Amino acid sequence: MAELHTLTITQAHEKLKKKEITSEELVRACIKRIESVDKNFNAVVHRNFERALIEAKKVDTKNVFNHPLTGIPYLTKDVYCEEGVPTTACSNMLQNDPTSSASGGLHGASYVPPFDSTTTKRLKNVGAISLGKTNTDEFTMGASTETSCYGVTKNPWDTTRVAGGSSGGSAAAVAADECMFALGTDTGGSIRQPASFCGCAGMRVTYGRTSRFGVMSMASTLDTIGALTKSTEDYAVVLGAIAGRDPLDGTTGDQPVPDYRAGLQKSIKGLRIGLPKEYFIEGIHPEVEKAVRDAAEVLKKLGALIVDVSLPYTKYAVATYYVLCPCEVSSNMARYDGIRYGHTVKSADNLVDYYHQVRSEGFGPEVKRRIMIGTYALSAGYFDAYYRQAQKVRTLIKQDFDAAFQKVDLLLSPVSPHTAFTIGANSADPVAMYLEDVFTVAQVMAGIPAMSVLCGFAKSVTPSTVEGLPIGLQIMGPQWGEEMILRAAHAYEGATEWQRRKPAL
Repeated sequence: MAELHTLTITQAHEKLKKKEITSEELVRACIKRIESVDKNFNAVVHRNFERALIEAKKVDTKNVFNHPLTGIPYLTKDVYCEEGVPTTACSNMLQNDPTSSASGGLHGASYVPPFDSTTTKRLKNVGAISLGKTNTDEFTMGASTETSCYGVTKNPWDTTRVAGGSSGGSAAAVAADECMFALGTDTGGSIRQPASFCGCAGMRVTYGRTSRFGVMSMASTLDTIGALTKSTEDYAVVLGAIAGRDPLDGTTGDQPVPDYRAGLQKSIKGLRIGLPKEYFIEGIHPEVEKAVRDAAEVLKKLGALIVDVSLPYTKYAVATYYVLCPCEVSSNMARYDGIRYGHTVKSADNLVDYYHQVRSEGFGPEVKRRIMIGTYALSAGYFDAYYRQAQKVRTLIKQDFDAAFQKVDLLLSPVSPHTAFTIGANSADPVAMYLEDVFTVAQVMAGIPAMSVLCGFAKSVTPSTVEGLPIGLQIMGPQWGEEMILRAAHAYEGATEWQRRKPAL
């Protein structure tokens, strides 16, 4: 039982079906793991253990494990609404901290949703069991999980370094075997970058592939819903359960959901895979570049054809993203005014002063920064110069990818130009933090899927550790191309042994 927390979804499902273990044992193993090691990482910010054990006993009573997620424990990023479970977006705006002067939440209490997000509801319907909430950058704004009101999440491979962001809590929890999988969100790389930093599998799906209903929005035309898992096969299982049309989210597509897991068995022989030259830039860590190019050679030996391609508008992606994203942030954050939602104050002199105090105390520096940038870019005098121009460049970036996918089936690149950076390294420099997204925002503009899988370790970065720090390989595909991405990622995993390594905790 002590080793049950190390199982993948697929392994745990087989044991449950064969009656070798129970769901309660699996849940208890993950709870014990969280209680034992999470103090070192700060990945889990709300624990829902009693309810999880109740649900596990119900699953065991039914004793039917037809779905691979039935009885499987997972963690949820703290922006997904779960009925009856505190959901705070790791912000003082929504959480009540008795040690703080801020009253937090609606009427001084942490926000507790009266409903489930579509994603958590779908998981609940197949019998998956939520253990609690994971840490995130405040309202998902950040690239390191350092802006959370609960403090930074540390990387299990090296606790002096960040786990990435904004889904850093979910990535650290999966890497540390605190759950079988964890939910995340990806706006500008918030699943892929922490997956890369922590050595997990994580994908940004096609915009509209999964429902955003019940997930707190940062940027509505950019946000996507996904997961972080221990393997590509596990990711295929989770995506199959949560993907598909949702009448509660008008942005979801009508495309049928394929059997992603069955698709993993198809050969990649003959696949054309492009290496975009714009993703191998000056300043990239040499071990990162070598690991990605070595991965391309592995895929070539498996029968894929590797070709060089160009995406010339990539160089404008970060600038475009950091105009469009703050504009949508300024709109979405308007609801947190202390009247409809959010932190409240009692000492205001008038309504304007009330708004000022609520938002000054409730929001952290990064949220305030993006609200101000977005409000400025949307103002009457600057709308055409910034927002409208950014939308035009967004179209050009999408056309870049459309043209590339006429020549190739998939694209390969690093997820990040380097491995996990030291905690606090970019805290005083917002521009440096924004540049962390240099390889992960162009796909956002195009609405295409992209996945991070472990492809090696950079030993020179942390010579004191045995393995070094994880390096992520980014596999990009055309819209609705998740099945092909998963097939290539699974083939790569099968030909290498990186995924078998674990951090020494």
